[in-house]
Amino acid sequence: MGDSSVTGTVSADFGEVLPALPLDAWRPTKETLHRYIQIVGKVALAKGIRRNHWWHMTYRLTARGWTTVPLGTATDGPVFTCAFDFFDHVLRISTDRGIQEEIPLGNQSVAGFYAETMRGLRDLGVEVTLPFPTPYDLPDSGRPFAHDEEHHHYDPADGLRAFHVTSQVGRVLEEFSASYSGKISPVQLFWHTFDLAVQRFSDRKVDMDTSVNAVTRESYSREEISAGFWFGDDKVPEPTFYSYTAPEPEGLTELPLLPPEARWVPSGSAHAAYYSYDAARHSGDPVGAALDFLHSAYAAGSRLAGWDAPALACPGGITDPVLGTAWKGWPE
Repeated sequence: MGDSSVTGTVSADFGEVLPALPLDAWRPTKETLHRYIQIVGKVALAKGIRRNHWWHMTYRLTARGWTTVPLGTATDGPVFTCAFDFFDHVLRISTDRGIQEEIPLGNQSVAGFYAETMRGLRDLGVEVTLPFPTPYDLPDSGRPFAHDEEHHHYDPADGLRAFHVTSQVGRVLEEFSASYSGKISPVQLFWHTFDLAVQRFSDRKVDMDTSVNAVTRESYSREEISAGFWFGDDKVPEPTFYSYTAPEPEGLTELPLLPPEARWVPSGSAHAAYYSYDAARHSGDPVGAALDFLHSAYAAGSRLAGWDAPALACPGGITDPVLGTAWKGWPE
């Protein structure tokens, strides 16, 4: 029999479908961890093979945490991944040469984590220089990671619980994703805004003024409807499911959302649909309530944007119309 023990020293609320994670309860850990994942995200940006809409620099979910995609190229080795493990509470940098480095998440500042991560990469033969080794779109964006001794709090219980929330929400977003057959992103964790999201695209290009920055131009070069979750911040001080359509079609906020607690709210120069994570938790069917929200927001955006939603539908993850009505599993 295999060993089923938990290797970490803390446990999460594995019995809950959507575990509680009030923002204020883990804010110090969140602020430190956010900067940790930005450091590694910038490594992925520098060493990944570029993909449309920046998909090469985001994190994917694993059974133990969050990982980069394989980084490096066939001529610029080694190939490597950087994975946050929230049971062992380390950043594990592994290469295709069978060697790895582990950087502890606790008991060090952002400056210490940055120095250790850069050292670990060098020791593994990975040469990388970050053009902008500073936080992105955070209050201390002008301070280099190497100088940040302020953020140094990492509670292992908080880290594990945050991972468990993303693991469960990730399953919800995968189930939502399964119903769409068009161009769609992976379910991915974005390190700049610390949100878990999936984007559905149409094939229509979006014209933007040349003054629009490069990050935005690539992110929104095609018409899209995004669905996701974030932990909350000073503007939205609670964990929240969200969705938005970009560009926003006229009349979007006049269409209804499900469940009744969901609402349209101003977001920058447009609007987003919000549904409280805790409202989903306290409903009789947390997963069903979250899916109702995501599907209703997509239905509103796709209808007004003129998408052919029936043609793009993929019920149960099946595109073949015959299998869709007769599928009973693989033949013997």
